[in-house]
Parts: sequence; C-alpha cells; structure tokens
Amino acid sequence: MAFRAKAQPPIQALLIDISGTLLIGSSSIAGAAQALAKLRAAHIPFRFCSNTSKESSEAIHKRMQAAGLDVRRAELWTSIGALKSVLKELGVKRPYMLLSQSALEECAEEPETQGEPSSPSSPYDAVVVGLAPALLDYAHLNTAFRILTGEDRTKDALAPASRSAALDMTLAAQTRPPLIALHKGRYLEAVDHALSLGPGPFVHALEDAARTSATVVGKPTRAFFEAVLRDLDRDLVSNATPQGNPGRQTSGRWDGIAVIGDDVSADLGDGAVELGLWRVLVKTGKYRSGDEERMDTPPPDQVCSSFPEKEATQYISTTWKSTIPYTQPVAIHHV
Repeated sequence: MAFRAKAQPPIQALLIDISGTLLIGSSSIAGAAQALAKLRAAHIPFRFCSNTSKESSEAIHKRMQAAGLDVRRAELWTSIGALKSVLKELGVKRPYMLLSQSALEECAEEPETQGEPSSPSSPYDAVVVGLAPALLDYAHLNTAFRILTGEDRTKDALAPASRSAALDMTLAAQTRPPLIALHKGRYLEAVDHALSLGPGPFVHALEDAARTSATVVGKPTRAFFEAVLRDLDRDLVSNATPQGNPGRQTSGRWDGIAVIGDDVSADLGDGAVELGLWRVLVKTGKYRSGDEERMDTPPPDQVCSSFPEKEATQYISTTWKSTIPYTQPVAIHHV
C-alpha cells in the first residue's frame, strides 16, 4: 500500500468523527469509551465532528452518552450547528429545508414546514438539503429546483407565449436563492451495516439541474474545520509549554492536529488536506476495502483498524504530557 512520504508530526489534539468511528447506530465501537477516557486522563484536547443531519446536535449528544461515551456538549461540532451560522451570515429568512424534524427544531425557533410558500409575498429565499429520506422524493426535489431557478416566482406572472424570454431576463436580473448542503456525503452505513445513499447524490442532482453550486457547511470544508480548530486552540494555548505549542497554527497549517474518520473523502478530504491535518482512516463504519487507495481523493496519512486500536491510544496517553516538551510522535500503526 502506497502512502505519501510525509513525516508524522507530534500529535497534540484530535478531531474525531462520530458515526462509524465511535458509534455504529446507537452502540459504541468496542473499546471507544476506554480510549476516550485515556485521552481525557492525559489531558489531550479533542473535539467530536459530525455530518449527521438526521437528528439535532442535542439528540446526537444524548445518543453518545447513552452509548457510554464521556462527551461534553461543548466538544460536539455538527453540520447542523454550522448551518445556523451560515443562514445568519447569508441573511436567509425563509429557507426551504429538506431536513428531519429533529434537525429543523435546532435550526429555527419556528421551523418552516416543507411545501409551497404561504403567500407570494414571502417566497423561499434558499434551499437547504440534509439527510431526510422521506423528503428526498421527486415532489420535494422538484419544488427545490423551482425555487433555485426562480420558477416558483414566475410561473403565474408570465404568459406562456412570452415566458421563455422573459424568464431568462428575470433570472439574469435577480439573485438566485442559494443551495445549501449540510454535506455532500455520497453514502453512509445504515443500521443493517450495508451502505445507503447519503444526501450528496441529491445535492449534485439539484446543482446540475439548476446550474448552480451548493454551499457546503459541514465536513470536509475548510471553513468547518477552521471553526472547530479555533475553538480547540483555546485548549492548546492552556496546554502550551515554555518550548512552544506544536499544535498551534503555523503558516495556515495546523501542525500536530489529527483528524480521524471512516470516510477518506467526507471526513479526511478537502479542508483537512488544505490545513495540513494528520489524516487517519479507520477500518470501521462505512470503510470498505481499498478506500485508502481511491483515485478521487488524496490517500490518508495513516490507517488504523479502529479508533480505539490498543497500540495507538496507549501510546498517546502514556507519552503526551502537557508540562514537558513534546518530542515523540504518536505511534498509530499502519495496518
């Protein structure tokens, strides 16, 4: 197996995926709870990063706790949490949301229901797509398409004979509603351990049909990782030694930060590569044989059989000390 020739930095903090890495459904990976306890006892900072969009961040937190994982709410970063900030930044007032009810409740105090706008004076001003299987049918996707192309606003106002030319002029003169995707994951592991479609294929279909590009708010975007890293940096500062903190940002790269996940693209791609994170692929969850050698994404820096691989977590927890210079790399063994 060929990996990039890249020296492993001293690992001082971790970004940890949840579904498929720590949890399979509602059950924790064997040894995951003990591995997290070792990391916490060694004062190694970490954050949990999830693209799960079928449930709210609070529901994810409770599910992790119910599985026996020691998780603090402030350590949990999700694509749904990131969505709220993006909607505010874009000034979106009434998005058409293809999200589960649980996710909707986190995004708005009074979430809009799926369907046509209540009046022509209050049109939808964005389309948001997450993993909501019951809503990813033709009717809902077609409504989303019409919103993105302006058809929902022009279909009653234009006479059939003049519609084509007038529509082109209208769409050219106005700002199209943005398409916002919680993530573009192509597939996920279902409860029966088989792969199932993620929201990515549906997002790509809307992009192609509406001739637009989606704004992605979750992993593996650089913006998502940077937001988590800025929060994590507070822990790294508090753990800094007189010799310096190898985990701090240098020249736009975050040395000494490892990101761990079961999807080489959705967890370890794009922003993780751009920021220079140490990318660790685990062979659990949606991982399938040969993923580390896929041609559509850079290969991982390391591969582990699982997150709580004994050799990896033991070595981290026994060599990392916040009060002495950090001189030895984490020994996550290739498998």
